[in-house]
Amino acid sequence: MRLTIERGALLKALGHVQSVVERRNTIPILSNVLIEARDGSVTFAATDLDIEIVDGAEADVERQGAITVPAHLLYEIVRKLPDGSQVRLDLSPDDPRVTITAGRGRYNLPVLAAGDFPAMSSGSFDSRFTLERAALARLIDRTRFAISTEETRYYLNGVYLHSATGDSGPALRAVATDGHRLALADYPQPEGATAVRGVIIPRKTVQELRRLLDDAAEDVEIAVSDAKIQFSFGRTTLTSKLIDGTFPDYTRVIPKGNSRIMTVRNDEFSRAVDRVATMAAERSRSIKLTISDAKVVLAVNSPETGAATEEVEADYSADTMEIGFNAKYLLDIAGQIGTGEARFEFADAASPTLVRDGNDPNALFVLMPLRV
Repeated sequence: MRLTIERGALLKALGHVQSVVERRNTIPILSNVLIEARDGSVTFAATDLDIEIVDGAEADVERQGAITVPAHLLYEIVRKLPDGSQVRLDLSPDDPRVTITAGRGRYNLPVLAAGDFPAMSSGSFDSRFTLERAALARLIDRTRFAISTEETRYYLNGVYLHSATGDSGPALRAVATDGHRLALADYPQPEGATAVRGVIIPRKTVQELRRLLDDAAEDVEIAVSDAKIQFSFGRTTLTSKLIDGTFPDYTRVIPKGNSRIMTVRNDEFSRAVDRVATMAAERSRSIKLTISDAKVVLAVNSPETGAATEEVEADYSADTMEIGFNAKYLLDIAGQIGTGEARFEFADAASPTLVRDGNDPNALFVLMPLRV
């Protein structure tokens, strides 16, 4: 194998694939990136056996071939090369190492046979549909903060993607919950997505996909089977195993008929929560809201750290009530709403609260209260 590639194109492709490689591996080949050179192009692939990312770039290929080299080591070498460098990768039959040449620099890296590299992207998929890049990014951003990190309830360790009927009709819906809060986002159902029965996309896959979408300019083709999901855009393909489990019936925890309505300017409210929460106990992060006519008072009273109160204007006309929340969870939800209005729908101090974005009717959040 012998090829020459511009440093920027090589760095971008390696950056896309190498992050999936775990720093510590008991299987040596999983520490490597697969490089395959063909006429006029080169592809790079990396996997941890649960996720595979493939990306490519144009290259001047003098001799076709395939080999694997240490992913993180190659990435660090390329990252430190001067901008605009022409990078030459050369593997000859009489040398068990690949030679990387750029300017006056020369590096030799160990290799492993390409034939030993595991492939995930093969196989059939039951359904395919296309989604706008911005729409997929929104579904992820609205929900991923609520993914559970508790490994015992593994079926909550991802985003549940499925067909549903939303307020505006048939929708592709993303849901995540950790038992303390729930996030839901809808998007008008794309053609071909009606067959998506419901899949749980693992947390790591969600994070890797969202990172890749920052560099994407094209629509995303999504293919789904019972065991795998694949996202393709441009030269990039991410294939992932799905979580083999049953997502709970989340609709049972979405409150209906909460009649105490409070609307606040989200930016003012979130900043006030952040300031008052500075005094909250580290373990519970508990903050009390006292809601009355035209205002909400945020309060923390901790024997360990002290006390704090702050008042924020609010539109509220029901009976005065007190309710407690985890301040971090409040801020996570506020971070999804932005600078518009946040609408809180309460039942009582012990029941789930529904939070909506005044500018986005196709998203909602559920927050469980704390005792205060």
